[in-house]
Amino acid sequence: MTLKGRRIGFGLTGSHCTYAEVMPEIEKLVELGAEVLPVVSYTVQTTDTRFGNGEDWIKRVEEITGNKVIDSIVKAEPLGPKIPLDCMVVAPMTGNSLSKLANAMNESPVLMAVKATIRNHKPAVLGISTNDALGLNGINIMRLMAAKNIYFIPFGQDAPEQKPNSMVARMSLLTDTVMAALEGKQLQPVIIEKFRDSES
Repeated sequence: MTLKGRRIGFGLTGSHCTYAEVMPEIEKLVELGAEVLPVVSYTVQTTDTRFGNGEDWIKRVEEITGNKVIDSIVKAEPLGPKIPLDCMVVAPMTGNSLSKLANAMNESPVLMAVKATIRNHKPAVLGISTNDALGLNGINIMRLMAAKNIYFIPFGQDAPEQKPNSMVARMSLLTDTVMAALEGKQLQPVIIEKFRDSES
């Protein structure tokens, strides 16, 4: 399996603390020859936090991919019929976006891109980052796990003592998950320790 020549959408939603972990994975996709089209939610565009300014993150992802971000539903819609993707990645994917996707709501550029991709029977890869995975959002995760053409970057609890309901994808497995998804397979195991012993 090679990513050379593959067109991959890469969606960012509002888990600001996770962006630094995701950027090297976008770089890896580009280095492997993929054309990466970045898509950002409205939260990414308008929110500045202690983890950085939205404008700066957008500039960085544009520099990595060589493409302007897709920042509206109108711009994202052609990713279905006119500019089809081989795979759509969303990482990080917040609990908010996760719950909307699981309930067929489509109110952001990222969710439009996911909908457009799975409409074409192509894979969507989700890298969750939510404080509510073992709470009310658990049902949404399970619903999406049972959905066709939806794949998950393996995830686990990131801070079980401080945040017992929180689960985050191990973003270093992003490329492996994409490659498996392009073959119609879910990378296993899905539920893991978020950090290996050497990382904790």
